[in-house]
Amino acid sequence: MGGIVDFDVCFPSARADIRAMSEASGVPLADLVRITHCETFPVLAEGEQAWELALTAARTVLDRSGVAPDRIRQVVYAGSGAWDRPFWSPAAKVAHALGIEDAHCFEVANFCNAGMTAIRLLSTAGALEENTYALVLVGDRLSKMVDYRDPASKALFNFGDAAAAVLLGGDPSRFRVLHSAMRTDGSWADYYAGELTDGRVSIRRAEHRKGLADAYVRHFTTLVDETLAALGVALEGVAHFLVNHGDRDMHQRLLDTLGIPAGRSVFNYDGLAHMGGADTLIALKDLERAGRLRPGDLIMLATSAMGFSWGVTTLEYLG
Repeated sequence: MGGIVDFDVCFPSARADIRAMSEASGVPLADLVRITHCETFPVLAEGEQAWELALTAARTVLDRSGVAPDRIRQVVYAGSGAWDRPFWSPAAKVAHALGIEDAHCFEVANFCNAGMTAIRLLSTAGALEENTYALVLVGDRLSKMVDYRDPASKALFNFGDAAAAVLLGGDPSRFRVLHSAMRTDGSWADYYAGELTDGRVSIRRAEHRKGLADAYVRHFTTLVDETLAALGVALEGVAHFLVNHGDRDMHQRLLDTLGIPAGRSVFNYDGLAHMGGADTLIALKDLERAGRLRPGDLIMLATSAMGFSWGVTTLEYLG
């Protein structure tokens, strides 16, 4: 498989405030703190667009890596499919803004698992020609699809916004993609869906159904076991286990079930809430900045998404 040459994350300029959410919804502040675990977190400002954040992250990556635009053969924009404009290609928009004119540009919609899905597609053998690259852009506008007036949507009030750019190459220089395992449980397909109201899409949940938390643990555990068997390693050989930040309690429950110490994961709930598909990349960036990565470290990125899909992507840090 190929690998990650470089990556970066870009945050929006505004912050959501749970005090305003409480006032709009009538949900007590204490209840919201148990969902968000922080009082404010990054969201798109009025008029700010997700593709612009992805463009900023991509420019940083290309400038830092020195990869010329004409060597990029594929540009993929990954997210929920609810882009900044309907019936439109954010991948093509970003590519053109970067001066990438010879690439195939397309989108992958798998919600918060979309970024890792795109990496899986593009890092397989033969996906990239020698000395060429692919650019994966992770971006969504999740906060703009949450109705803070609806107390039934309070479980989504922790949805923030961030974008990421990941440069992939056939010859990895920083992270080798070792394995990818994913699965979808379609019995939950209708549990969340968008509703068009007053010209905007709002995410609505169907009637409450028990068992989703158990499904998270069951599917993630199965994917971890499958990955360990494929790689021929024990769980103790995994240096870091990063989980997207949809639910802090579920994050901890998964670690406890697998027997992974909290110190081998990253918890950013105190200031970031759930930043969509960028969550695990933010955590990976934090590890690198803190000097916590060593050559040869195995890193599992556990991602989940509405639909419902789960994925475990395993990287090897090469330094």
